[in-house]
Order: sequence, then C-alpha cells, then structure tokens
Amino acid sequence: MTTLEPAPESEQFDLGALLAERGAERYELHARYLNHQLPRMLHTIGFDKVYERAEGAYFWDTDGADHLDMLAGFGVMGLGRHHPVVRKALHDVLDAGLADLTRFDCQPLPGLLAERLLTHSPHLDRVFFGNSGTEAVETALKFARYATGRPRVLYCEHAFHGLTTGSLSVNGEDGFRDGFAPLLPDTAVPLGDLDALEREARKGDVAALVVEPIQGKGVYEAPPGYLRAAQELLHRHKALLIVDEVQTGLGRTGDFYAYQHEDGVEPDLVCVAKALSGGYVPVGATLGKDWIFKKVYSSMDRVLVHSASFGSNAQAMAAGLAVLSVMENERIVAHARATGELLKSRLTALVDKYELLSDVRGRGLMIGIEFGRPSSLKLRGRWTMLQAARKGLFAQMVVVPLLRRHRILTQVSGDHLEVIKLIPPLIIGEREVDRFVSAFTEVMDDAHSGGGLMWDFGRTLVKQAVANR
Repeated sequence: MTTLEPAPESEQFDLGALLAERGAERYELHARYLNHQLPRMLHTIGFDKVYERAEGAYFWDTDGADHLDMLAGFGVMGLGRHHPVVRKALHDVLDAGLADLTRFDCQPLPGLLAERLLTHSPHLDRVFFGNSGTEAVETALKFARYATGRPRVLYCEHAFHGLTTGSLSVNGEDGFRDGFAPLLPDTAVPLGDLDALEREARKGDVAALVVEPIQGKGVYEAPPGYLRAAQELLHRHKALLIVDEVQTGLGRTGDFYAYQHEDGVEPDLVCVAKALSGGYVPVGATLGKDWIFKKVYSSMDRVLVHSASFGSNAQAMAAGLAVLSVMENERIVAHARATGELLKSRLTALVDKYELLSDVRGRGLMIGIEFGRPSSLKLRGRWTMLQAARKGLFAQMVVVPLLRRHRILTQVSGDHLEVIKLIPPLIIGEREVDRFVSAFTEVMDDAHSGGGLMWDFGRTLVKQAVANR
C-alpha cells in the first residue's frame, strides 16, 4: 500500500498569493461566473468599490479611506466584523482537531450552544441547528405541519422569510415569487389584521402563522398587542405561532428577541440565524417547544426525519457560543437599545425640517427612514418624475451620495419602497450616530435645494429604470 506524500511547498495552496495575483479581477470574475446582474447593478449606482479590509463597524478601501457600515451584511454582522472573541474561538476550535460531523456520536458544542441559547428563551425547550435563516424557517414550517397534522401556513403581506421553495411560499413580496410557481398552498393576511387571521384559522386547516415582529421589508412593526392576541387566537384553533427572528433577534431591536417587547408572547417555534454566526460561519437555529420536537422525532425510526449535513458543525457552534458570550459580557442588548434610541431621536427631529422626509420608525438598531411626496411645487414635480419611472428611486438617490460623498454604506429597504433601513452592527456608538446624522442632513439639504448632483443622478436612475422595462 502506498502512502500519500505532501505536495512540494511550491505547489501547496497559498490563499494570500492567490488573492494578490487575482484579487483585482473580482468584478470580472463575478460577471463571468456568478450572478452577472450584480456587478452591472453595482457599476450603475456607483457601488463598485474595492474594500481591502474590515474591522468592527468599518471598511477600508484601497486608498485607506474608512467607510461606516450601516448595513451589517443585512444583519449578519451583529458584533461587527472580526470580533476578537469570535475570531479566537474559531482559531481554538480548529486547533482542537475535534472529531466533527461523524454523524454517529454526540459532540458537546451543539448541546452547549442550545443550552445557552435557550436561557434567553425560557418557554422553549429544544433546538434544531441548520445553516441559514431560510433553513430555520423551512424547519419551522415542517415541524408545524407535522405537529398539527395540517397543511396550510399563514403569513403576512410584505413578509420576507427566505428564498428557498418552502420559505418562498410564505414570502409576501410578489417580485421574489414570480416565475417560481407552483409553491405551497399558503395564504397571506395583512400584518395586524386579527379578523383576517380569524377567518383563515376558522377553516380548520391552518398549521401556523409565521410572522416577523418587525418586517424587514419597510420596517413595519406589528401593532401593540397583535402578537399576543394572534397567539391566543391560533391556540384556540389548535394552530401554532412561529416567530421569525432571523433579522430581529439577538439584540437587534433592544431586547434579545423582538417579540419580547410585548408581554405574554410565548411562540411555539422561533427562528434565528444571521448574527448568531458572528459573521464567520453560517448557522441557523429553530427553537421549539418540547412536545413539537417529540412529535416530529417520535421514534428511533424517525431519528433522521429532519437533519442537515453541516448542521451543528463545530465551527458554527463555537462561533455561536462566542457570540452569546460577548453579548452577555459586553451588555450588547442594552447598548443597542440605548444607541438605537439616540439615533432614532436624532433622525425623528429632522422630519419637520424636511418635506421629503415623512417618517422615522423602528426599534433599537433597526430603523426605517421613509420618504414621501413633498408639498412645494418644484420638488413635487421632480418627485412625480421619479415615481412615474419607478417607485423607490428617491430612496436610492439618498443611498448613493451617502456612500460616494460620505463613505457610509446603506441600502433601500425593499423593491418599490421609498424606505432606507438602518441595521448597523450593534456595537456602534455616539460617534457613528453623529457621523450618520451629519451626512444624512447634508444629503437632505442637497435634495431640498432643488438642484445639485442628487437630481442629476436621479435622471440617470430614471433612464435606467425606463430602459429595464
């Protein structure tokens, strides 16, 4: 029997050398081999930056200029980039050389992470670990259907729960659903409409309602008392409440979970992901009540009836444990609440100053800035031009100068919405609040001046929107 000999050092893989040699080709490689529309879109709006490194709430470009991140990778980077505690945990778990993913043993890290996660979820009992937010939702859909023996899940209009086929079936945005039918036979109801929920639940085939306490698309919050009333209504009709905390969970809204803002809410299933990863290793988790898990895994014959090949891997579990440790030791939830209140109050004070600014809403460090039709004739004409071409262009007009002039990364909250969503790393403080508010004020001043580069760029967006029709 021959033994494998290591390759000569000159032939061994060298990541640093590969990036040094080919890193400048990033946009060309993406256009050729991946989603070709992404680099095209980035070039069009001037977002085709080259970022060299990142730490905390900042990126640095090739010129060494810093860029403030108010997007956090759509919420993944809750602790910012490269948090030293998470980074060390990953070095430690790699150096430990664990016998990971044997599939036929019980490693300690998944149990330890589940135990720690459940301390923040006192009415829940068990956890399934997958690899993403959409997979956490898929798990909840399957568990709810099996536990209740019913086929249909209700979801809210404008909801976003993921893009795999099951979670797409409970996605409230037609733009994501178009062309992918047939989907599962699920039904949309308006967020906050208990009468609509009652009408559907009364039909007797509803397994659950899946709901975001604050919708990511548009930053629309469930009305006060809705979650508790929905829970009681669903249980009365022997259906379950699934709360999707993939983006709102782990401190984002100033409590560990967003549903905890409302007393008496005890969901049957809760989905988390994003920030639990520490920004390094994808991980999703579906937390649920004991009776649901025991019904799904009812015998040894059903031990693998729902599983994930990379679920509970050591690197993801180590990252999750490190994230929860940092959150507890550094009081991240309280910090996010205080910083969010400061940022929201500073922005709310601008609503009366700018006629194009119609609302500031949200909780903690999940804030929506909505723009609306101005009152003055000159601005109203330009607003109408943008709306006729494509709703959402004005918000994009604000996002672009925030990045290009002020080096602040944000993005619109959803397609055809005049809303910017701020979901920065939870570690930002007063310095970052000052920087954002100052930049946003300058952009609003420019927009209300009736001229300048913003409206020139607006005409470019209009031409692009018309060309894409």
